Amino acid sequence: MTKRIIIGLSIILSSNHGFCQSDEELTPVEIAYRDSIALLNADNARTSASQEAYNEGINLFEQKKFKESIGKFDLAIKGDTLFQFAFYNKGIAQIEIKKYAEAISTFTALIKLNDEHEMAYFNRARAYQESKYLTEAIADYNQVLFFNPKNEMALYNSGVAWFLQKNYMKAISMYDKAIRVKEDMANAYNDRASCYRMLKKYDQAIIDYNKAITFNAEYAFIYNNIGTTKKLMKDYPGAKNAYSRSLSIDPKFYLAYSNRAAMLFEEGKYVEAEKDYSACIKINAEYVPAYSGRAACNHKLEKYEKAVEDCNKAISINVNYAGAYVNRGIAKEMLRDQIGACADWRKARELGSELGKKYQSGNCQ
Repeated sequence: MTKRIIIGLSIILSSNHGFCQSDEELTPVEIAYRDSIALLNADNARTSASQEAYNEGINLFEQKKFKESIGKFDLAIKGDTLFQFAFYNKGIAQIEIKKYAEAISTFTALIKLNDEHEMAYFNRARAYQESKYLTEAIADYNQVLFFNPKNEMALYNSGVAWFLQKNYMKAISMYDKAIRVKEDMANAYNDRASCYRMLKKYDQAIIDYNKAITFNAEYAFIYNNIGTTKKLMKDYPGAKNAYSRSLSIDPKFYLAYSNRAAMLFEEGKYVEAEKDYSACIKINAEYVPAYSGRAACNHKLEKYEKAVEDCNKAISINVNYAGAYVNRGIAKEMLRDQIGACADWRKARELGSELGKKYQSGNCQ
């Protein structure tokens, strides 16, 4: 009898016509069944809407409309607060638009739902690293490596974080592990070489840079790094060849122009250096060191007014660039503007320049 009544009720509830019974006419069992059906239908509707919003978010993400996709992922999460895929892709989208603090928050929420989500830790580490929270980034990479000791990208990125903390030996150990997992990881060889360079182990650095090239000969920045290392070794022909090779791969690699210019300046080839600094500026008009470097060249070429102009431009871009104040002071001194020169050297000294301190102490009261 009860079964027949429940079935009949189900038909009435799903119909758009007929009459509706009041609660007084229903048994407790019938009320409970009706309410459970209503809750199930509502839950199914929310789940369906949540999945639809998620799918729309994925489509927008694939179109690189990251901000719009985040809004859809939010709707998906609102409909299903346990929707891990929605949290994950929302966090990735936030990283794509450089909203690192928001990404950290999203991945933290995901980790609370699933504290064994390896990629949530990995991507939160990326967001921490981009935000310069290096200790936190390393901790998350360690968690990833706890789950998967052979995750080469966690090993590599951890090495980068240690490098940025200037712990070069620890960075080398992480790059070693990354290379053991993936022997052809050119970036790991390159970055390990940079650690050796910072430790002034130049021969070892060159070995690693060359190893990196064997796996990817089209990385312009590796040749640039070889050039910088050879310059430190006073191997100017070798440095010039490396910088030139870098530029043959990427003619718009402005750093190679700037670094080659600095090397030419050291050799006393001021006209050539000035040309390279100008080429650098043509590619990147906001690169302050190139203006300061060209000013130094112009000073050597006795073009003092041009030197001042270049320093003025550098300072207009970065008011706290100490080198530009040092070089402008030198040019002003040659233009018999001793007061202006001393003011510039004092400013450079205030910004932490030892050279500014030296010039001020030796030339100003």
